[in-house]
Amino acid sequence: MYAYKRGDYQQCLQLSSKNVHMLWCGGNMSHVSVFPLFIPLFDDDIVSLTALMLIVDSECRDNYSCCVITQLTLSLYLMTQCQLKLRHSVTSLAQTLDHIEVLQRSFAANDILDRLTLTLTERKILIYLSSIM
Repeated sequence: MYAYKRGDYQQCLQLSSKNVHMLWCGGNMSHVSVFPLFIPLFDDDIVSLTALMLIVDSECRDNYSCCVITQLTLSLYLMTQCQLKLRHSVTSLAQTLDHIEVLQRSFAANDILDRLTLTLTERKILIYLSSIM
C-alpha cells in the first residue's frame, strides 16, 4: 500500500503480484482492517466503498469487524490498479480478470467489502479493455 500511495507502481505491482501468487497457492489468508486505522492509506475508491458500506449497513458503524478485506482481494485490487496505470497488456489484464472471477465465487454473502472491491476491480478492467479496443 505504501508503494502505491507514493506512486511507485512498478514496485507495488511486483509486491502485489508476489502476494497474489503466494496467497493463491495456499498461503495464510488474513484480513486487513479498513476502518478507521488504515483509511489514510487507501485510495478514493476503497474509501468510497467503505463509506457506502457504513451508510447502508448500520451495524458496521458500531462494529468495525465488518470493515475488513482479505489480503488477496486487496492485493488483486492493487495489482490491477498498477497494471492499469502502467498500461499492461490485454493478456496480463485478462489473467487478472480470471483470478477475480474465480475469487468472487469463493466469498460468502456477508463478505461485503471483498465482494464490492472485486466487482469494482472487475469493472475497472472491463472499462479499460473496452476503451483500448
